[in-house]
This record gives sequence, C-alpha cells and structure tokens, in this order.
Amino acid sequence: MRDPAVRRALTLCLALSAALSQHRVEILQSISAMPPQLAGKLREPYGCAQASTGEYVVLDRRGHSVFVINAGRTEMRQVISIGQELGRLLEPGVLSLAGNDIFAVADGPGGYERIQYFGLDGTRIGGFYLPRRTGSRFTVGAVMINGVSSMTFTGRTFVINQPQTGALITELDLEGNVVRSIGAFRKTGYESDPVLHAALNVGLPLADPAGGFYFVFQTGVPLLRKYDAAGTLQFERHIEGPQLDASIQAIPTTWPARPAGAGSIPMVPTLVRTAAVDRLGRVWISLSEPFTYVYDRAGEKVRTIQFRGAGIVEPTSFFFTPDNRVLITPGCYEFAG
Repeated sequence: MRDPAVRRALTLCLALSAALSQHRVEILQSISAMPPQLAGKLREPYGCAQASTGEYVVLDRRGHSVFVINAGRTEMRQVISIGQELGRLLEPGVLSLAGNDIFAVADGPGGYERIQYFGLDGTRIGGFYLPRRTGSRFTVGAVMINGVSSMTFTGRTFVINQPQTGALITELDLEGNVVRSIGAFRKTGYESDPVLHAALNVGLPLADPAGGFYFVFQTGVPLLRKYDAAGTLQFERHIEGPQLDASIQAIPTTWPARPAGAGSIPMVPTLVRTAAVDRLGRVWISLSEPFTYVYDRAGEKVRTIQFRGAGIVEPTSFFFTPDNRVLITPGCYEFAG
C-alpha cells in the first residue's frame, strides 16, 4: 500500500476501532449456577473455586464455614464450621484455592489475623497467626477493606497486603515467616497522616502464574501495578473508563478529623470490589459499579464486561478453570470466559 493518504486513513480506522472496542461492554450470561436447594443453605457465599476433582469449594462468609459441593452440584457437605479454635473459622475474609487442591482461608478471631490451609476434606494442614492485632474488621458494602482479606495462596507462599508494614505486598512462607516485601507506597499527598496514607494504599496483591505480581489499589484513585519475579516495578496503569468517571471525581480531597485512638481508621472510598489473574496472566478487576475491566500482560485494557445471572451480578470473587470458565460469587455462577 503506497498511497500515504490511504495508509493514514487505515491507521485512523484501526485506532478508532480500538478505541470503540475499549468502550464496548460485553454482556456475559451465566451458563450454570448453584442449584437453589444448595444455595439456600448458604448465608453469604464469598468465594467459589473448583478443584481438580471437579468439586467446588465455597466459603460462606456470614456462616463462618466452608462447604464442598460435588462435581454434579447435587450434594453439599460442610467441611469447616464456626469457631475460634484451630481448624475452625471466625470472621473469615477470603478463600484461595491453589493448584495442588489445598485451600487457604484468612480469618480474624478476636481481632487477630490468622491464615489456615486445608485439604478438600477439611483436614487442617497448617496455619499461623500474624503478629499484629488489627482490631475490628469493617466492610463497605460487600468489600472487606482491612485485615488479610487480600490473601492469595500460591500453594507454596501467601501474598497479602498489610499497609501498616510500609510495603504493598508481603510474601509469607507456609509457617508465616516473611519471605520478602515488595512495592513502595504510592504518593497520596497525605504522608503527614500515616493512617490515612496507609489507608489509601490498601489493595489486592495477585500472583502472576508466569512469575511476578500484580497489585490493584482498591482505595482512592484505582491503579494497577505489575512487578516482576524479583520485585521490580514493571509498569503502573490508571484503572479508568466511563463507568468509573463519576466515582473518581467524587473522591474526597479533604478528610474530617478522626477521634484519637489506635482503632481510628478513615473511611476511604473503595472503587474496586475484587480482582484476580486468569491462567493467561490477564487481570480481571471487579469495580464498585457493576462492571469488570480486563487488562492484558502489557497493562492495556482489553475488555469491559457485565455479568448476568438471574440479574446483574457484581463479582466478589473470581476463579478461572482450565477449560476457560469463570466462576464468581455471589451465586457461584459460571460463565464462558
């Protein structure tokens, strides 16, 4: 193609096509869901994953328990029940299933952070308490924004966000020992208020299956960062789009005085519900609005999705199966990815 005018026109068309595709909202309709006779036994499903056996592992956050559903979704058994003793759960925040069919749950009995990991039959394999007491947890809607509700289990280590440590990502071994800390805080303009500064650096650390980590800022202006396996920052991208414009513009620029005391935590806006990395290394980010943005390995937004089950579904967890299905809660809905 030698005509410069034609080349310019083609380039412009391709650019416009790419811009339009970024704004186009895909509607994904569920292909399956938890049967009503099973769903009615759960108070608040807040994590649904599928093991290599075909069984589904479901965290009932309000019921302080974990259930396992058979592959045919006809039977359900409780494998972990409520309690603050080892092997039980109290105030659970997140469930994470590793590729070895061992699942971990973070909870907070008495305000102390704890991570435990189990086999599919509910047998406790190990666990530990974290050294810092966090006090009472709180949620904004369905989003828990303090505690180790950010935990991701890789099968060998845990990655969590504890901004009080001064880093975005803390990697722990199976005994709870710190392996390393990754990621400097972003600048917020409130460095003179350490509590507010830390609250604006709350987010979700995610392990990339190809190595390295992502970090999604949940509070303040939402951002996506990518770190390589050595912990070096690769890029930072703004999480933005027309679905978030009004919410970002409404973020406060001044903050009311807080009562003195160690338990005083500023109520900062939370614009991200949850996030996860699929098997291709793409980051799925569920927003406070009922939309999900998908970013590729280069940090480019490639999809805008809205999930539909019985109605619009706002994901509180993602799980990606080897056959390209997406499982989300609430509802333990399945979608073709």
